[in-house]
Amino acid sequence: MHIQLITDGGSDLPPHLTEAYNAKIVPLNIHFGDQQYVSGVDLDIQTFYKKMKEEDELPRSSAPSPYAFYEAFKEIDPEKPILMLALSKLLSTTHDNAIMGKEMLLEEEPDRTIVVLNTKTATSGMSLLIDEAGRCVKNGMEFEPLVAHMEERIEQTTTLFILRTVENLIKGGRLDRFKGAIAKTLNIKLLMKATDEGAIDVAEKVRGNKKAMRRFVEQIGETTSNFENKVISLSYSTTEEKAKKLLQEMKDRYAFKDSLLMEMGPLCATYAGEGGYVMSFFVD
Repeated sequence: MHIQLITDGGSDLPPHLTEAYNAKIVPLNIHFGDQQYVSGVDLDIQTFYKKMKEEDELPRSSAPSPYAFYEAFKEIDPEKPILMLALSKLLSTTHDNAIMGKEMLLEEEPDRTIVVLNTKTATSGMSLLIDEAGRCVKNGMEFEPLVAHMEERIEQTTTLFILRTVENLIKGGRLDRFKGAIAKTLNIKLLMKATDEGAIDVAEKVRGNKKAMRRFVEQIGETTSNFENKVISLSYSTTEEKAKKLLQEMKDRYAFKDSLLMEMGPLCATYAGEGGYVMSFFVD
């Protein structure tokens, strides 16, 4: 490929896309108390869930350092332009650290071409964008048109979340304990959405799991159309078989041209808990 695509661990990029587009991933750091791990390197997702159940406090994630990005960029052929698609800057310092890593390398090698974009999304949304960029590069798109196209696509990306439990939001201090207790008692499920700026807001509160899942799927048709030209991207937390059935239901109802399925990494799984889902697609 004549352009190098790079992303970070917040993308949960499935292996087949990594291989298809020769994409490079700069992993996130995961902290359990005083112990630090590099996600996907010395901590796999199964061990992550096991440790999360055993620990009283939720794990923390931290962005790769600027030096980690500097090293990742430096490894690429200097003649090859680099497009870095970074986790939403409102969720992490990853984007800013990638910018610093880029500037460090440009001080040494000023002729390098590196662009870092804030995707304003995470997990399935980032994988959707990498897939789009990879398709464009394979079709021969040059660097400047690719950057402009991806900037437009970022603004067209919708990312929707469903949480099966509020337990981890309460545990992590993201939801008031009193409100969380009410939500648990009344079996309230949260439907959430990435904002235009890249933060996460509650979109709906739905009582009962079946109704919540129905609304999760219905939101697709309420948000976009022309499915035959679009890809649906879904990430899941621990429930692979259920995720496959959910994805098939979405494809049966809406005639997407293609689909992506991936397991949620530690960043989103920490708050989604087991049984959470995140889907992403482009709006018209």
